Amino acid sequence: MRAVIAMMKHETNTFSPVPTPIERFARATPMPYEGAAAYRAFKGTGSGIGGFIDLAEEAGAEITIPIAANAWPSGPVADAAWDYMAERILSAVKAGCDALFLDLHGAMVTDSREDGEGSLIQQIRAVAPDLPIAVALDMHTNMYPELAENVTSLAGYQTYPHIDLYETARRAGRPVYAMLRGEARPTVAWGNRPMLPHVMRQGSDDFPNRELQEMTRRMETEGALAATLFTGFPHADIKNAGVSAVVVTDGDLALAEKFRDELLDFAWNERKAFVYEIEPLAQSIARAKDIRKGDGPVVLLDHYDNASSGGTQDTMTVLAAILEAGLEDVAAFAVCDPDAVRKMTRAGIGAEITLDLGGKVDMPAIGETGKPLKVTGRVKALTDGIYKNKGPASRGVTMDMGPSGVLDTGRVQICVISRQQEPNDTACFTSLGIDPAEKTFLMLKSRIHYRAGFGKLAKQVIECAGTGVCGSDYSKLDFRNVRRPIYPLDNLLRHHT
Repeated sequence: MRAVIAMMKHETNTFSPVPTPIERFARATPMPYEGAAAYRAFKGTGSGIGGFIDLAEEAGAEITIPIAANAWPSGPVADAAWDYMAERILSAVKAGCDALFLDLHGAMVTDSREDGEGSLIQQIRAVAPDLPIAVALDMHTNMYPELAENVTSLAGYQTYPHIDLYETARRAGRPVYAMLRGEARPTVAWGNRPMLPHVMRQGSDDFPNRELQEMTRRMETEGALAATLFTGFPHADIKNAGVSAVVVTDGDLALAEKFRDELLDFAWNERKAFVYEIEPLAQSIARAKDIRKGDGPVVLLDHYDNASSGGTQDTMTVLAAILEAGLEDVAAFAVCDPDAVRKMTRAGIGAEITLDLGGKVDMPAIGETGKPLKVTGRVKALTDGIYKNKGPASRGVTMDMGPSGVLDTGRVQICVISRQQEPNDTACFTSLGIDPAEKTFLMLKSRIHYRAGFGKLAKQVIECAGTGVCGSDYSKLDFRNVRRPIYPLDNLLRHHT
């Protein structure tokens, strides 16, 4: 048996000015992993593709990996990048295989496509109409029929922060192997609701997503081969952005539809709980000033500028407020500013340097221009920015934040990086010589993913509303393409199907 396994992942923030060429999909290499290099990079890791590899090896399958490409969220994917990745997958399918296992995101938008994953599946179906296809997806999938109705099996993450990538691939892949053995007939039902939950209210430790994900797990003990509630990714101005559900059963369409409707009805009925109330930054900083040394680590969450949602990771509003307030014993991760890193590198470790830090990228979609912040400090560390996650998020997977350093102002140690990097793992600090457990404050440019690495470490979390394309104030986002009416952009009393 021959199995093709591939990864082609991107969550697209259509309001983000950060470009997405093919090089953004590489990690510690000039271009994305392919073939044997992909196998070496992901075998034994807590990734979706790692789950597919193990499942194939358990089945005794011959494995082909044409590409393993994953980029941090940013603006629309360049069509040339989509073509590069899709062509490799299509070529592997055309060469002949018994099944295809795809580790996708579910919210990829390109320069010319609203639904990057659906377009990929349609091209595959054009050359392999009967090929069994299993797809693992992110919880923030914006589902389209071109994807849901043309796969054999699919499953999405049941955790946010996402710590079940490996398990999700196995949930998606098992029904296909069962079908190939003649033991199952996977049947898929899907649907959606007109609602755009705020990302800050989507954590799977919080009501109502906690209850929804518990429901999916229960359904998988009551007859579903895979059950998924997708919270959707709201920073994509596309028609089908928002909540959806997909349930796979063994030939029982009625049960799949029943479970699907249970999930969607619960989400819809609790839609108000998915609305995030924003605290003004001045109030957040005032609360932080009451924290005493020794009472930390306290996370100061700069949630408007999150690398894992397409943020530039270079807005300085929250960091400026921290410096102005005189907060001490702070470690900040991170400001993405390649030019600042180059200047720090030229100056060398130990040198005192004054930088116009951050604020290099304008954000026309929200009417903001970049505003650098003049900061003086000592260059404390310099690295190549490559490290591996400890877990539980993407355990063992290589991260690449590009050439990086630490600028120490005396009160604040600022991590300065060259490529956007989500702080979902304590290794982002320790790779730069900072022990986050010893700090009073940790400023993190994150929204929910920080909980994977820092949730148990944090004594308290203070959410700081700054500036960026990941904000929860939908009035600042010019939605033109999303289906209307939709909640909470419109005050819907009932859903329209």
